[in-house]
Amino acid sequence: MKNNYFSTVFIIISLMLANGSSIAQYTNKTSAPLLGWNSYDCYGLDINEKLTHENLDAFIEKLKPYGYEYFVLDAGWYAHYDLKPGEDWPTDGDKRHLNIDEYGRFIPSEVLFPNGFKDIIDKAHKHNVKFGLHHMRGIPREAVEKDLPIKGTNYSARDIADVNDICAWSDLMYGVDMDKPGAQEYYNSVMELMAEWGVEFLKYDDIVHKPKEINAVADAIENSGWEMMLSISPGRAINPEYYETYSRAEMIRISHDIWDLQEDIDITFERWEQILPYADKGFWLDMDMIPFGHIRLWEPLSLNNLQSNRGYERMDNFSYAQKKTFMTQRAMGASPLFMGGTLTSSPQIVFELLTNADMLACNQNGVTGELITRVDNYAQKVDVWKTPHKTNENEGWIGVFNRNYYTELIKLNKEELGLDASASYHLYDIWGQRIIEDSDEIIFQIPGNDVIFVHFKNK
Repeated sequence: MKNNYFSTVFIIISLMLANGSSIAQYTNKTSAPLLGWNSYDCYGLDINEKLTHENLDAFIEKLKPYGYEYFVLDAGWYAHYDLKPGEDWPTDGDKRHLNIDEYGRFIPSEVLFPNGFKDIIDKAHKHNVKFGLHHMRGIPREAVEKDLPIKGTNYSARDIADVNDICAWSDLMYGVDMDKPGAQEYYNSVMELMAEWGVEFLKYDDIVHKPKEINAVADAIENSGWEMMLSISPGRAINPEYYETYSRAEMIRISHDIWDLQEDIDITFERWEQILPYADKGFWLDMDMIPFGHIRLWEPLSLNNLQSNRGYERMDNFSYAQKKTFMTQRAMGASPLFMGGTLTSSPQIVFELLTNADMLACNQNGVTGELITRVDNYAQKVDVWKTPHKTNENEGWIGVFNRNYYTELIKLNKEELGLDASASYHLYDIWGQRIIEDSDEIIFQIPGNDVIFVHFKNK
């Protein structure tokens, strides 16, 4: 395994399971992985009111009929910029202010969302769409600098802030010291505000390594009396000692941000295998958003961002084969599916993949698949994963993944496919839309970085 930390995590969790840990006592709180859209891959920190309405309209038309429910605005919805004339996106020199209320809670940016969220949320609810927002762990530094009061208490921001607890990649927040009076009340006030707005999904960032603040958020959601799904990230710092705390969320990220790169597909395979003991034990393993279609609109092509780590405005770089592999991972891994590209300008092929009925049936089956066979020698690198049906032991899904860059011809027997050698099966190639002849050994011809995604059922 490439990542020593995750290797250690994998070993520790395996020992916990082997020793009869209470991990096995938990079940996922929702019957199936959540389905939705998130604004980050296409708009970064800079989505605005007009774009939100346009994408919500497209969500209602293109994804809602297929069971997608959650429409989520990612980070930056509280950022006010002094835009230059004619600008759609902030550029160098545009001063940023953070919009917070008198109790140190983020509220919508007056420049990005001049009419707030009410019309947007009302429209979402009218169409049975659930609205979500991104949050950063902690309390805004600006609230601490101004020493704003904590709602309903005699305490203030400076009383609860830990100014030495800062995010490695964001300068917005200080951590909250949960041992201080007023700390839980601050998180309660934030969730109270979210409930007042009608928010039903929260993506909490920079929090997986802070169990006390995860518990604080979960307690605050319960105290609000309003149902909100909780997604926690990022996935680099997962710690098995915090398992019971993680089970209070509906989703937990298992990796860093995933983009339209083959290396990120490979990372997802690695994380899927390493974090598998967490599967089906209280929350969904989140393989991150689906960066398909029109992405990174806030980064127009220029000499400055040609060397950007994740590139510039583009239609995603994935081939059709890579897209099929990506979606098969997430279907068989029971990962929440959150589209990341624009809903207004991404090509139709993207929506055909996202709404494929057989793919969704596997994903919504809600069982995380396991690695059955690995062929890894000098000439071949093929993985076979199997996801059983949650109620029918004679049915399920198989993914035969070609992990090479070139076409692979491979022969696999039934045991290598995770099937009973003595049984007869109906085998359906989901992406190829064809019946595969059942035999003792099956030959698969798979293009580079592609997959054969099979639904199997006893005859």
